Amino acid sequence: MSIESKLAELGITLPDAPAPAANYVPYVRSGNLLFVSGQISPIKGRLGADMAAEAGAEAARGCGLALLAQARAALGSLDKVKRVVKLTGFVNSTPEFTDQPEVINGCSDLMVQVFGDKGRHARAAVSAPALPRGVAVEVEAIFEVE
Repeated sequence: MSIESKLAELGITLPDAPAPAANYVPYVRSGNLLFVSGQISPIKGRLGADMAAEAGAEAARGCGLALLAQARAALGSLDKVKRVVKLTGFVNSTPEFTDQPEVINGCSDLMVQVFGDKGRHARAAVSAPALPRGVAVEVEAIFEVE
């Protein structure tokens, strides 16, 4: 089954690939690796202050959708993704908030839903005192591609 068919089966419609917000490119391909710049969530807030982990996971899922949109823009088709290699997630949170892994699971779970076993990846989930534009989450990705 193609990845586009899988997305349709899951009821997922990808957004347009977001334009860069500053002086960087949305992705860089080097050999068989595709590095996708950090994608920010459409949801604003601070985990541990005005957001719970469940809302943060939904924000991380939004980042995942943008990562997939960037990968499709770079490759022409998500079928060219051989595996998700690594995600790095940043969570806008208070010093006391410690559920960063559960928040970034929103993106990780999406990758496994879409790609199956080749969506399983290495990962970092870290806290940040603030993120661009006041968003709750930012996630970057590395994909192995054809």
